[in-house]
Amino acid sequence: MSLDNRNDARPDSVSRRQFVRTVGGAAALSGLAPLVNAHAGFVGDGPSRSSAAETAAARLFESLKPEQREVLCFPYDHPLRTKINANWAITEPTIGQLDTEQQMLVEDIVRGVTSPEGYDRFRIQMDQDSGGFEEYHIALFGKPDSDQFEFEMTGRHLTLRADGNSNPGAAFGGPIVYGHGEGDAKKGLPGNVFYYQTVKANQVFGALDGKQRELALVENAPRETAVQLQGEGGQYPGICLSELSGDQKELVHSVIRVLLDPYRSEDVEEALAIIEAGGGLDALHMAFYKEGDLGDDSEWDIWRLEGPTFVWHFRGAPHVHTYVNIAKKV
Repeated sequence: MSLDNRNDARPDSVSRRQFVRTVGGAAALSGLAPLVNAHAGFVGDGPSRSSAAETAAARLFESLKPEQREVLCFPYDHPLRTKINANWAITEPTIGQLDTEQQMLVEDIVRGVTSPEGYDRFRIQMDQDSGGFEEYHIALFGKPDSDQFEFEMTGRHLTLRADGNSNPGAAFGGPIVYGHGEGDAKKGLPGNVFYYQTVKANQVFGALDGKQRELALVENAPRETAVQLQGEGGQYPGICLSELSGDQKELVHSVIRVLLDPYRSEDVEEALAIIEAGGGLDALHMAFYKEGDLGDDSEWDIWRLEGPTFVWHFRGAPHVHTYVNIAKKV
């Protein structure tokens, strides 16, 4: 499986049809879509029980034998559902221990919650970090015929969810994680399928003037797991995007587009709606961290976007660990 060097070429290139579907419909959202004028019926409610991934998850649930349910299925409010970590097994069995049809259903779920390019990236990451998709772990919470049902997959450098909007107001069904160990501690993280996001984010830093850089550049990063939402009145590191010019905001907008591109359009739409609910682009802050500067080249490998309803913490040194939490804070 290959990405045809899309890491280095144009990782932020999105077809016009895909862009209109996932972002263009949000043109009315303040500060988020100055690039298109079309309105594609943007709703932002997120996936439903009839979405492709959720339908596959329901079929998986029904396929489980009683002894499988004992170890893979939990009540919806079980604390395992809210735990996040960059490297953990949510249940002991691996996907490879499921029967062939069940493995195919899990793959259908993964395809369903990702874009085609995102699916390719995640499969490469799983192959290189853990020896393949079959080495990851799953759990199911609640029941598919109820309003509370969620599929979750975890393992090294990856957490994916499909929840059919059981957790309303939370993009991706709750906090998620992605990463990749390739290129560990080497400048440019050679072979890393997510390094292109560092390159993209640093385009924003390169567009800042001297005073803006002073505000954006922070000495030490918070813990990568510190992605609790602060809501209005929170204290956020870095520069407030309201301080940026229109062109600079457009660059940040393109970063957000690139970050969301690996995921399905329903989750992207919901994430954008939640950003808007938190005050739009002008309520976000962006910080770059001096620590972990691989190669001492001032291309900042650790950076963070954060606002009342949005946290995207990208730790790119010594390799990629990314924690994401996007939700309307109650």
